[in-house]
Amino acid sequence: MTMLTRDFHRPGRSPAYATEAMAATSHPLATAAAVEMMKAGGTAADAAIAAVGVMAVVEPHMTGIGGDCFALVSKPGKPIWGYNGSGRAAKAADPDALRAQGLTGIAPTNVHAVTVPGAVEAWEQILKAHGRFDLGRVLQPAIKYAKEGWPVTPRVAFDWPADVEALSKDAGASRHYLVNGKAPKAGDRMVSAALGATLETIAKEGAKGFYQGRVAEDIVATLRAKGSAMTLEDLASHFGTVETPIRSAYKGTEVVELPPNGQGVTALIILNILEQFDLKSMDPFSAERLHLGVEAARLAYALRDLHVADPAAMKVTVDQLTDKAFARKLAAMIDPTKRTPRIVPPPPGTNTIYCTIVDRDRTAVSFINSIFHHFGSKICTPDTGILLQNRGSSFNLDASHPNCYGPSKRPMHTIIPAMMVENGEVTASFGVMGGSYQSSGHAHVVSNMIDFGMDPQAAIDCPRGFFEGEKTTVEPTWGEAVIAKMRAMGHDVDVTTKPIGGGQMIKIDRSGFLIGGSDPRKDGLALGY
Repeated sequence: MTMLTRDFHRPGRSPAYATEAMAATSHPLATAAAVEMMKAGGTAADAAIAAVGVMAVVEPHMTGIGGDCFALVSKPGKPIWGYNGSGRAAKAADPDALRAQGLTGIAPTNVHAVTVPGAVEAWEQILKAHGRFDLGRVLQPAIKYAKEGWPVTPRVAFDWPADVEALSKDAGASRHYLVNGKAPKAGDRMVSAALGATLETIAKEGAKGFYQGRVAEDIVATLRAKGSAMTLEDLASHFGTVETPIRSAYKGTEVVELPPNGQGVTALIILNILEQFDLKSMDPFSAERLHLGVEAARLAYALRDLHVADPAAMKVTVDQLTDKAFARKLAAMIDPTKRTPRIVPPPPGTNTIYCTIVDRDRTAVSFINSIFHHFGSKICTPDTGILLQNRGSSFNLDASHPNCYGPSKRPMHTIIPAMMVENGEVTASFGVMGGSYQSSGHAHVVSNMIDFGMDPQAAIDCPRGFFEGEKTTVEPTWGEAVIAKMRAMGHDVDVTTKPIGGGQMIKIDRSGFLIGGSDPRKDGLALGY
């Protein structure tokens, strides 16, 4: 395999190397908190929660304690452990009532899009299973930044202005996430005092301090005032679930994901399709390679939208969706030379933060935490400063569909952590942010590594493309010639002005070194020692 190395005459990043431990996150302060936690004797799990806690403060449009999370944890010689920290719709959720209002779906800012936040309970359970510290210890960096102030970084400042109008419509969001009615600028100092006090409550009382008492009361009062069916009982009864990961091999390397209600299975479907083509013979930056990736994604996401839901409601199995014979049928539907105008798969046979941490004992954590759209539902609790997620907007109102809105149901989820396994051992822990793009992003970086020999940083840096409806959205870094050829192949190409997603990866090299990459599309950092 030809190893691609970066051109040192062009601006870019080298991968980070370390011998003992490493953290890669989308924000430098979060990476620093993770590294400090491990130097203090904490595990990768302790470091991950410390990092995510910081990001819940300093990347408020991407994540927070009002959202959900998913995690994979691997330890040498042991099965990979998974946790689904996603919340459910209210027990009194009534799709008929929404249909009676004339709704055909749940808008991202509709109060019914707010599901129970699952993150804090998951943080506590992950620490109990794999950490040395408790929430009181690992949340101290987040509390410090929230109470004493934190600097707005360039990418956060770039994203914020687009949501000013929506934030201004909610009293709590306007109070806590606008400055005199405006978005902060890069370099501004923000103080999140209410959120800091809430984090202190969680630090003292554990997850119970979030799901019961004054914090829960503020969440429910905020939502009920806007017409939600959410109750204190919905919060108090929340629980996450330990999950057995799903996996599929891509050219000899296993890719590990969490099962539905997450969309990790979609990444496996894409890779199964791409495995049928000789990508290795192609230029990784060619229109031919980009075309195949987009077409495979269009098929896989069509299957996702038909079938992926709360597993209790699904009508097909993961094994059916990831069957290799089924993948061959799907691959045969792709024309390598042109876009298929309407691509409908047959039935199968019978903005978000991500961090990855590897510690000195080679425990690896692949962790993703999100409030879904920028600033979630744009609904913020006035007293406790919690932005509430809008995961329920992924539900539909089709009574015959497995992902129909309903009582105590988990919606289809876009956030997915992942790992790569070779010869029974985890060799990489990674994730790609970017809403629905994430499954496609996983397939893209895996192919970059396996087909083209890229290191973690190069695999993340590589130009990206995706589809949105009938359009093909690409980053300008593909270049004019590739974009022109894609158009000649029948793609209605939209060149985006906004980077597609983010991502981090740590590779556990055969030499014993840790090799990390962090996406330049974000403000992030990979750092080890």
